[in-house]
Amino acid sequence: MTKHTVYLALGANIGDRRTTMLRAIDRIKELIGTVERQSVFYETEPWGFASPHRFLNACVRVSTTLSPRQLLAATQQIERVLGRMTKSADGVYHDRVIDIDILLYDDLRVDEPDLKIPHPLMTERDFVMIPLREILG
Repeated sequence: MTKHTVYLALGANIGDRRTTMLRAIDRIKELIGTVERQSVFYETEPWGFASPHRFLNACVRVSTTLSPRQLLAATQQIERVLGRMTKSADGVYHDRVIDIDILLYDDLRVDEPDLKIPHPLMTERDFVMIPLREILG
């Protein structure tokens, strides 16, 4: 089976953020593949909405045999298992227990209504680019 290198961004700003992030990484190992690199956790202000709750953010590099569609399904399953019931829609962001975004998948480009790779907003977000730079390569 062909191995693919994917980069995922994780964020949490309500509940026990650190525990949730660690549980998400454990689930990524179980459902997606080998976590080859993991950034440190960064505490950041909310982006795109006002909230008194600060985020913990991190990025991971994962080796996987999943297709982009399978990867999307797995990340959404992990979010649901950890308590996230709704996704942001139409640029309206809100507090969240966990958020897992697909940033990069090899050198692949995907432009579908519910799946865009590379992530279209990642370069605008320091909370993504700083941990991503830490683990690139």
